[in-house]
Amino acid sequence: MHKRRRILAFATVGTVICTTGFMPSVGQAAGGDGEGKRSYAETHGLTADDIRNINELNESALPPGQPGNPPAEFPPSAGSPSRAPGSVDDRKTPPAEPLDRMPDAYGTHGGRATTVVNNYIRKWQQVYSDRNGKKQQMTEEQREKLSYGCVGVTWVNSGPYPTNKLAFAFFDESKYKNDLKRTNPRPGETQAEFEGRIAKNSFDEGKGLKRARDVASIMNKALENAHDEGTYVDNLKTELTNNNDALLHEDSRSNFYSALRNTPSFKERDGGDYDPSKMKAVIYSKHFWSGQDQRGPSDRRKFGDPEAFRPDRGTGLVDMSKDRSIPRSPANPGESWVNFDYGWFGAQTEADADKTIWTHGDHYHAPNSGLGPMHVYESKFRNWSAGYADFDRGAYMITFIPKSWNTAPAKVKQGWP
Repeated sequence: MHKRRRILAFATVGTVICTTGFMPSVGQAAGGDGEGKRSYAETHGLTADDIRNINELNESALPPGQPGNPPAEFPPSAGSPSRAPGSVDDRKTPPAEPLDRMPDAYGTHGGRATTVVNNYIRKWQQVYSDRNGKKQQMTEEQREKLSYGCVGVTWVNSGPYPTNKLAFAFFDESKYKNDLKRTNPRPGETQAEFEGRIAKNSFDEGKGLKRARDVASIMNKALENAHDEGTYVDNLKTELTNNNDALLHEDSRSNFYSALRNTPSFKERDGGDYDPSKMKAVIYSKHFWSGQDQRGPSDRRKFGDPEAFRPDRGTGLVDMSKDRSIPRSPANPGESWVNFDYGWFGAQTEADADKTIWTHGDHYHAPNSGLGPMHVYESKFRNWSAGYADFDRGAYMITFIPKSWNTAPAKVKQGWP
């Protein structure tokens, strides 16, 4: 894919704006220590310039999703003054595809199916685009969103830019404390590196996903026959009481109770039109780095912050207000890491998490540059959750989309029959 690109020899250059992933071992998928886990750049031969451009383009898309900033239909131009001198804005919007053109078969390998972005547009139009029973051609606006890579796949399916406010995860506090007491740093491993590794291994993405799915199920029950927000909240509290769920005791101003109200499509005539019964709760995921505190110890930015982005022990909620999508800092010369990765889940009903499919992409669409065209992936959960050395946190987000949108089908068939 990048045959002409020089590989950064022996440097663990990391990037994963949208992971393609390799099929991990069972141990890695279950939350192993990541030893031997490669970075995206090592796997695909990306250069430091590629990584810088990817991160800068990601940052240009972030302002609408930052805490305190209202969602917007489009980010500011990637060529804005915020981009570093010498960076290249070579992202292109994929061309339109005829509505009646069927997609070609995906290429499959291990736990992943792969296709080019143009072919994904054809599949999206045939499978995911329905609005009130009618297939829709992906608009230029939607194709513009899609061109941003992994976040683009989630963005085009969720409607508003992902704001990441309602996030869930699972952290095994007992495992963390026991591992700190009963094990020692590896030879040459600093204390900060040791603590970061133990914290990373104490997160269980399978249980984090289960928590998000359980909460989304409660929310969807509360949406049924609720034609105003007050009724929805009353229904929600009833369902939480019936399930003896700790979220019942969240403050009324909590992101949990305000999530529906703050979803832009809930306020639109073509969306929910302030009618909760027209909405559904769906899920996506974000992988990111914990050491984002620029005022904290530099070792935590290199090896992870054990205290950062831990979920509440009772509710599973993760406070994402300090997430600024800042990438991991290099610990050695030649290292460089990408800032985040998104995967779209929707409303799949497959009970076995390992059989669920996560749709994501490799990088922004730059067909006329050395980076090349964007590819879209459908990965099984073990592949998705294993991640890369670029990330030490995985959170599972709940957002709302209109029920009339078919961008969250109950079942996703990997690849294309």
